[in-house]
Amino acid sequence: MEYFVDKHSVVRQIWGKSDTILFIFAGAAAEFALNKAVDWLYFTGRLPVDPLGRLFSTVSYAQAIVFSEKQAALRAIDSMAKIHAGVEAKRSVNIPDWAYRDVLFMLIDYSIRSFEVLDRQMSIAEKNEVFLVFTRMGIRMGLKGLPETFEAWEKMRQEHLQQNMQHSNYTDDLFMQYRKHLGAIRYRILIETQILVVPSKVREMLGFRRISLMNPIIAIYKVSRSLKLDWVLKELILPKKYKKEIRGLDSVNEKDEGLRK
Repeated sequence: MEYFVDKHSVVRQIWGKSDTILFIFAGAAAEFALNKAVDWLYFTGRLPVDPLGRLFSTVSYAQAIVFSEKQAALRAIDSMAKIHAGVEAKRSVNIPDWAYRDVLFMLIDYSIRSFEVLDRQMSIAEKNEVFLVFTRMGIRMGLKGLPETFEAWEKMRQEHLQQNMQHSNYTDDLFMQYRKHLGAIRYRILIETQILVVPSKVREMLGFRRISLMNPIIAIYKVSRSLKLDWVLKELILPKKYKKEIRGLDSVNEKDEGLRK
């Protein structure tokens, strides 16, 4: 059976762990708030009403692509494209090409950054593998102007960070919604996590300090994960409403590991 992502790919390691995925979306949540096209996320009203629910619906698509056989993954990508086309039709205007690229670039960048924070440094070959997987996803969605190499992506990523972000009323409102849905303590954990993974430009525009208070906690967390005690910490920091969904993120990888054996 042919898969969209090779069974031994580092991309499966990244997207098969709930903690890494949560770090990816913590980073994306910060950058989304600054993106000049963030008004599109407000158009349906779903994001400000339930930002965490929106996260898990997005994750389900991403995991379907990463862990499914090729044809099922392509159907999931096509489904995402149809959803976006439907939103464009309702608003009678197209989402800018650069906005689509921004989202794809975030998935590439935060996949790498989050894995390196929680696991280990990645080789150039592994980073290129992440780039190629998500670029294939973008090509299937019909995105234009995508870079052809990882090196070209790095340059374009920096250009996008410089050109496509601004601190707006949407920025402030989104962070207010994050705080409302997470509560004060978990919101603080979100901010500290974002400080760990976002690029310096994002950190600067959000007024974040350079050093995260999570640094010593990450070291403890890595030990707890090796001892299979990481769920003790997750139970403390994750909202009860979403614990089932978060456990589901790990179960996808557990099934994949079982198939490999």
